Amino acid sequence: MRGRMWRLAIYLFLLGFILNLLGIVTHVVVSSFAKRWFGKPLPPAFTTDWFAYAWREFELPHVLFITLFIAMAVVLIALAIGFPAAYVLARRNFNAKPVLLLLYFLPLLIPQMTYGIPLATTLYGFGVGGTVLGVVLAVLVPMVPLAVFILLPFFEQISLNLEWSAQMLGASRLQIFRRILLPLMLPGILTAGLLVLVNTISNFELAFLLAGGGSQTLVVALYYNVFAGGVRPVYSIDAMAVIYMCTVLSVLLVALRFVRPTQMVFRLDGKRD
Repeated sequence: MRGRMWRLAIYLFLLGFILNLLGIVTHVVVSSFAKRWFGKPLPPAFTTDWFAYAWREFELPHVLFITLFIAMAVVLIALAIGFPAAYVLARRNFNAKPVLLLLYFLPLLIPQMTYGIPLATTLYGFGVGGTVLGVVLAVLVPMVPLAVFILLPFFEQISLNLEWSAQMLGASRLQIFRRILLPLMLPGILTAGLLVLVNTISNFELAFLLAGGGSQTLVVALYYNVFAGGVRPVYSIDAMAVIYMCTVLSVLLVALRFVRPTQMVFRLDGKRD
C-alpha cells in the first residue's frame, strides 16, 4: 500500500512538472504569434510580424553572431586546455590528486555568482570587461573544468598498453597522439565540445556580468529587453524568447544526434563501471 502511494505521488509530481513546463512554453509560443491577446483562451488573430520586429529592433543578427562567436571560441579554448589536462590527470597518480581534482571542479560545484562578481571586477580592472574577450575569459572558468570532467573518463578507458606498445615499435609522441589517442578520443572530444557549446550559449550569470553594449549574448540581450525602459510589445519579447529556445534546442538536437550519454562511463576506485 505504501509503495503504491509513493509511486502515485511520483507520477503526480512528474505529471505536474510536465504540464507546468508545457503550459509555460505553450503560452510563450502562442503569445509570440498573437496579434493581440487579452483575456481570452486563445488570440483572435495570429501574425509573424513580431519575429520580424524582434529581428530588426533587437539587432538579433548581431546578437546571434556574437553568441555563436563566443560559444565557438570557448569550445576551442576549453578543449585545447582540457585535453592535455585530462590526459595528465588520467595517466598520473600522485598524493594530492583528489584535492587537485576537487579544486579544479570547484567552479562547477559552487554558484557562478559567488566568484563571478570578483572575477568581473578583476577583468574590468584589466580593461577587458564589457568586451567579447572578457565574456570568453569569464565563461572559460567553469567550461574548462567541464571539458576536463567529460574527457577524463574517456582517457581512462584507453589502455596505457596501447601507448607502450606503440613506443616499443618506435612511434613518436606525435604519432601516438595522431594515430591512437585522437581517433579513440574522438567521441569524448565531440561530447565535451557539444556540451560546452550548449552550456556556453545558455550561460547567463557570467555573460551578464561581463557583457557590454556590443558583446551581449542572446540570453543576456533577452534579459535586458525584458526589463528595458520604454514600451516594448510583450509579443516581440516572446518572439525573441522563441528564437532563443529554437537556437538552444537546435544545438541540443545536434548534440544528441552525435553524442550518446551512455558513452560517458566513469571509473571509480580504478575499476570500470
